[in-house]
Amino acid sequence: MKKSTKAFLLSAFVFPGAGHLYLKSYILGFALIGVSLVGVYYLITTSVESALEIAEKIQSGEIQLDDATITELVSKQTSGTKSQLINIATLAIFICWVIGVIDSYRVGRIRDKNKQALVE
Repeated sequence: MKKSTKAFLLSAFVFPGAGHLYLKSYILGFALIGVSLVGVYYLITTSVESALEIAEKIQSGEIQLDDATITELVSKQTSGTKSQLINIATLAIFICWVIGVIDSYRVGRIRDKNKQALVE
């Protein structure tokens, strides 16, 4: 399998930046991984905080254990500034993923061509 294909698959299906690490482009690889990890961390902590707040309200009897009520609370909690930050984190992860996939394939193709030129 060519390096470009391996790098593409690593970035697409493992984590943004994994293909760059495979190609030994450490600076961009770690930058993509870092930004993606920050975004994932924010999304997870926000989700857990929201879930804990809802669970606390259910346990205290403030709200009933009902699908419609819980859905309404979840949609209300993701509004305003928190919603904008969630969108920014999601967009950052998506952009890192796209850059990782496209650029790792591009760099891999260049290295494949250079390797092939050396062999010939």
